[in-house]
Formats: sequence, structure tokens, C-alpha cells
Amino acid sequence: MPSTSPAATAWRGERDRLVGIAYRMLGDFGHAEDVVSEVAVEALRAETDTDVRSWPAWLTTTCVRRSIDRLRQLAATREEYPGPWLPEPVATGLLPDEVVANRELLSITVLHLAEQLTPEARAAVVLHRAFGMSAVEIAPLLDRSPDAVRQLISRGERRLRIDDHAPAPACGDPEAVARIVRAIEQGDVTGVLALLDEDAVLWTDGGGRVKSALNPIFGADRIARFFLGILDKAWADSESGTPGVAAVDVNGQPALSLSLHGVHDVLVLEFSPDGGISELRRVANPEKLTRAFRLRGDP
Repeated sequence: MPSTSPAATAWRGERDRLVGIAYRMLGDFGHAEDVVSEVAVEALRAETDTDVRSWPAWLTTTCVRRSIDRLRQLAATREEYPGPWLPEPVATGLLPDEVVANRELLSITVLHLAEQLTPEARAAVVLHRAFGMSAVEIAPLLDRSPDAVRQLISRGERRLRIDDHAPAPACGDPEAVARIVRAIEQGDVTGVLALLDEDAVLWTDGGGRVKSALNPIFGADRIARFFLGILDKAWADSESGTPGVAAVDVNGQPALSLSLHGVHDVLVLEFSPDGGISELRRVANPEKLTRAFRLRGDP
């Protein structure tokens, strides 16, 4: 795309915002970047074939529609995925500043819940909650009436457990995460597991590459047995010693990084209002961790 082209200038100025839209819709940063690149190619064609009055509006519309197309293409793949499909965690330092500045709908928890939504509902909620667009503004992007968009937003927010009048669940409170890191380093696994709510649930995503539970694990006792089996093996192995554990920042929130027998994973925790751990999401698929520990400027 010519550097002096109006389309190129607009795309460069809007790129980070478009990545933020596509990533929130797709839950996969690589696919989001692909979509935004496709938007650049379409913008070049539109510049010669179409009278574009507002490039930001055109780019947003095209990005949303291409993201919807990509979600539909990915649906079958995700249905056949070995075990739970979890979003790709991205190191906060690798995300564009504009994406991190507004962390609405950015957490792994919300991106995972968003898989329940139709592509159109996901687009409506993302544009409304994360980018402040009204139903009237969103309607032409989705070829829906404003009333239909309002229904998509309302139903989507309920599915995502978004309530403007209630405090949001705490995802990876920094102090709590730091305490858990210290406890694991000291071998106090029992103390860590005591933090689990009785009805806690764990999702593990190994992508068929790393041994993981193929179904969600419900209940503190079963989750405890799962993690004790992993960690006890590490402490019993004189060569491995204590598994590496550290606090990391992904998707704008603190999380845990575990390293054991050459396997790395990211563990995202969600805390209930009383401070217990209510949900855990463990991403161990190595294909999803290429951006979890890198910072901008790293090779």
C-alpha cells in the first residue's frame, strides 16, 4: 500500500484500534493480526473502486465483518479441538498501548466466556463495551436494526456476566497472586489449594500437545488432586526440583507462569468476592504461548 495513500495513512492510524477489536472478537492474536492485514489490502482496493467518505468508519466496518467471517471459519476447528479451547494469552507489554488503555473485555476469562456468543453478538458487545459505540452506530456495521443490536448487547452482557451495578470478579489480584507464588516456592501446596472455593472450576488447554484434562474439572477436591499430581511429581524429581513459578502480566491482568519438565503454561485465576479462587484457566498449548512472555522489541 503506498505510504502517501489516504487509505494507508488511515490504516496506520487505526491499526492498533482494529487489532483491539479483532483480538477481542477472535481470542487469538495471530488471527487478529491476519484480519487487520486483510483489511489493509481491502482498503487499497476500495481506494480505487469506492468513494470512501470516512476511512475510520470504513476500516471499522470491514474489520468487524472480516472478524465475523473468521469466527465462522474457526467454529468447526474449535468444536473439534482436543479438550477445552481457551483464548491465547498475550503479555500486556506486547499489546498495543491503545488496546491496554481500555481493558474492557480483554481478560482471558471474558474472552473465554465470549465463545458462547454468536459472532454478531460478540461484535455488538465488543463495540459497545470496549469502544463506546451506541446501538445506532453499530447497527449498520451488522446490517441490523438498532433495537436488534440492543437485544444482542443485553443478552451478550448477561452471558458475559457483565453488570454495571455489581463489582466485577477480581481476575488475578496482584497481592493474592504474589502470595500464591511464595506458597508454591515454599512447597505449601496445601495452603494454596485451601484458597479454592468448594465449587471452583478448572479449564486446561493443552491443545493435544501437552497432557491436560479433556473436560472442565469441577470442585475444589478434584482440582486439588489434579494439581497435587503435577506438583508432587516435580518435587519428587531431584533433577527438576521445585517447579518454576512467577507472576506474569497477560491481557492486562496478573497471572501465574509455571514451568515444569520443559513445559510452560499460564494460569489465570478468578477470585470470588470473599477472596477464594472460583475459576482457573490453564493454557499449556505451546502454540498459544508464543506471545505470553515476550515484550515489545524482543526477537
